[in-house]
Amino acid sequence: MRKNAKRLMMAVGMLPLSGVAMAHSGGHAAGGFAGGLAHPVTGIDHLLVMLAVGVWAAVAMRKQAIKPVLVFLGFMGLGAVFGMNGSTLPALETGVAASVLIMGLLLVALAGIPVKYSIGLIAVFAVFHGNAHGVEMAASATPLLYAAGFFLSTGLLHLCGLTLGGLLTRLKTGWIVRSMGIAVGGAGVWMLLGS
Repeated sequence: MRKNAKRLMMAVGMLPLSGVAMAHSGGHAAGGFAGGLAHPVTGIDHLLVMLAVGVWAAVAMRKQAIKPVLVFLGFMGLGAVFGMNGSTLPALETGVAASVLIMGLLLVALAGIPVKYSIGLIAVFAVFHGNAHGVEMAASATPLLYAAGFFLSTGLLHLCGLTLGGLLTRLKTGWIVRSMGIAVGGAGVWMLLGS
């Protein structure tokens, strides 16, 4: 078990080195549902934050783990509406990259930061991620299908994070969660240096 956990941590830690672009390249703009579905999983920034929110929620909030996920989805929708209407947040890429770093820190801290502040941070991150989705959605041939795709994909990534976090909680392997946090935070630093 420990050997597999180390392999998982190495794989997660190496993701930023894989050459996967940040999610805001505009490459999915005409893709409709498929483009929206792909957007959160093809950008390492979105992928890490969506999974980290799920893991954090499962570990830090346990019985109320769905609350931060619903907060994220709601505020992501708000950010998407702004982006779809042509409003790009200042320092969008920096905000998204910072969300990766801070979600990593939340995983490392676990219960060290009060839940209400953590959920507030998650809401802010969601607005940035939603705005990035919305900016691309505005150029999509079918914006509503694009939105349905990225909401579904985001929800599935959160579900994967919740499942993983729940498993790690039951196995009492907080060190793996903290190691994941270090890897996610490191990816955030790498993204901030590149933005």
